Amino acid sequence: MKNKHKYEQLHPVIEKIALNIEKVIIGKRKEVTLCLVALLAQGHVLLEDVPGVGKTMMVRSLAKSINATFKRIQFTPDLMPSDVTGISIYNPKELKFEYRPGPIMGNIVLADEINRTSPKTQSALLESLEEGHITVDGATMPLPKPFMVLATQNPIEYEGTYPLPEAQLDRFLLKMKMGYPTPAEEIRVLENVAHAHPIDELYPVLSIDELLDIQKIVKKVFVDETIRAYIVEISNRTRNHPSIYLGVSPRGSIALMRAAQAYAFICDRDYVIPDDVKYLTPFVFGHRIILNSESSYKRISTEEILIDIIDHVQVPVHKEWR
Repeated sequence: MKNKHKYEQLHPVIEKIALNIEKVIIGKRKEVTLCLVALLAQGHVLLEDVPGVGKTMMVRSLAKSINATFKRIQFTPDLMPSDVTGISIYNPKELKFEYRPGPIMGNIVLADEINRTSPKTQSALLESLEEGHITVDGATMPLPKPFMVLATQNPIEYEGTYPLPEAQLDRFLLKMKMGYPTPAEEIRVLENVAHAHPIDELYPVLSIDELLDIQKIVKKVFVDETIRAYIVEISNRTRNHPSIYLGVSPRGSIALMRAAQAYAFICDRDYVIPDDVKYLTPFVFGHRIILNSESSYKRISTEEILIDIIDHVQVPVHKEWR
């Protein structure tokens, strides 16, 4: 069973951002919308797909659309934590150490091929992903707002890679794939880049201050008590499912609620409905569970199991949702 969803009319501001990004990224409305869900929910995204399908271009387009600073970190086996966070260098004229910011000090940060670096360097991201600040030489420094990390990894080449630990995977709000374009979409891509790359002509359609205001509004999107109970029931089923070795933690439940609030706003609503939760569950929970050996041997996907769980959880009914 595929995770299908028919989009409602998008919020005018979000529609404007999506259309701007789609000048560069053709035929990826679902993926663009999910990235905007993470942005509005103040979360981070793990993009897992083969090279060349537009992951970097989508991140750059998102940054330009909101007039944000874009930073890129190419993760390699010899990358050190200080290459991510920055370093303090002694200034002999001032007779003191001065902090030189690393690439993590950006609004939109692309962590390219994150699984190619050592766990020691991967851990340098943990504090920034969860706490919104970094620590260098004992000094804690806040990260700019908004702050969002979009990390990529190649699911094909595993030689010389370091799988992300569960603690780090849990700090990504969503995990998703870009996928190949259809032949018709790929023809449009070729037309777009025939003379110049469209990203060079992309202009902001939203300011940083406007985005920060929207993020505050998203937190106020109404979540009924029955919806919260619905989220918890789905989470609890993952902890007791016979095919799952490790279920979703309370942090995952919080992430799903935050994502649902953002998605409701994107759909131009000020309240969350069960369909928001059902649609987002595979993207929010898929990377947070570990299947047991029998399920892995049978090649059962986490999406199939999550959809099975959703199908067996009673959907809350409210007069406003009918």
